[in-house]
This record gives sequence, C-alpha cells and structure tokens, in this order.
Amino acid sequence: MIPANMEMANLTKKVKLNFKVLGKKYGKQMKEIAEATAKLSNKEIAELEQNGIYILNLPGGEVQLTTDDVEIITEDMPGWLTANEGKLTVALDITVTDELLKEGIARELVNRIQNIRKQNGYEITDRITVEIEKRDEINDAVTEFSNYISSQTLAAGISLVDKLEDGIELDFDEYMVKVKVEKTR
Repeated sequence: MIPANMEMANLTKKVKLNFKVLGKKYGKQMKEIAEATAKLSNKEIAELEQNGIYILNLPGGEVQLTTDDVEIITEDMPGWLTANEGKLTVALDITVTDELLKEGIARELVNRIQNIRKQNGYEITDRITVEIEKRDEINDAVTEFSNYISSQTLAAGISLVDKLEDGIELDFDEYMVKVKVEKTR
C-alpha cells in the first residue's frame, strides 16, 4: 500500500474532472481547468489527495479543486494492478516468478490427485503412491514440492517415471501430464 503523500516513480496518477460539479462553479474556466489538471504532477495530485484541496493559480483566477470535484485514477503499470479508494492506493505486483509457477503446478497436481482419490473411492485416511510421467515443464515443480504434494495427498511416495502405460491424463493450464494413483497395501 502506498500512502497518498508518498510518490512512487512507476505509479502514474491522473485527475478526472467532475464536469457536472465544476461546470456549475467555474463555467467558462472549465477549458483552462482541464488543461491545468492534465499537467498536474504525481506530487501535486498526492497533495490534493492528502489535503483534500488543491489551489490552481490560473490566468482566469484562482480555482480550488477538492476531492469531491475530481476522481483520482491510478494507471496500471506493466506487471502491476492498481486500485484506489480515497487516500489509499494499492499496487499489486502480478509478475509470475519461476517459484510461483512451480508452486502453482504443485497445487494443481494436489487438486487433481485429490479428485482421483475421490473418484477411486479411497477413504480420507488411505495412503497412496503417486507416479507422474516426466515432462520437462513440471519435473522441477514435482521435485521441489514433493513433500508438499505428499503431505496434502497422503502419498507415501511420489515418483517421476519415464513412461506410464496406464494412468490418468491430466490437462491443466498449458500442461498435460499422465498420473497414476494407487492405494498402498
């Protein structure tokens, strides 16, 4: 979260005028006000957010802008989602790192393995073994998150194998992988 009084280099804010409200107050100055507000810096917009008022010194006279006269919009930056409400702006980094991608694959495998357990009628306490056919795109995720996958699915073991003759073909996101789930004896 970014306080309104803190300028962030990559965060671009714009002021959108409420013409209905401002038109009643300033009428003929509206064009001048629109041009001036289009040139406001992030620092000046932050001042308006923080204080609730900003004074524009225009050739046609002084104009007092309040937060009721405008809507402050935060423009999305590449790799970020932003939203504002009053004096608060939230910027969320939506970059998917390799680590997040692997964790997502592991979580999806857990979900799919749990569904296979359910389809096979296994009891909630039944231990299983899991074989997963090797695929370059998922091998690292399975290896790195094998303990997580095992603990979530009650798997006594998870193996990456070169080829599975039988098993269930899983298709999620852009991945296709064959998985074999069996109850341990």
